[in-house]
Amino acid sequence: MNIDRFVLGFAGSAVLLSVVLAHFVSPWWLLLALFVGANLLQSAFTGFCPLAMVLAKVGVRPGCAFSPRK
Repeated sequence: MNIDRFVLGFAGSAVLLSVVLAHFVSPWWLLLALFVGANLLQSAFTGFCPLAMVLAKVGVRPGCAFSPRK
């Protein structure tokens, strides 16, 4: 698995978890989905993703979306 797939899978899981928790626990959990969506949007324009940076330092194989620019 490369960084791109891991980031997208993590983001999707966080959004789904947020929706489930909002339904069963509190609507305030939708703020998590809002945060994840905003982070995905800004990373699309800037290429900056904190999770991708952490995964790169751990040694996960880079993909094409979050590869370091030279």
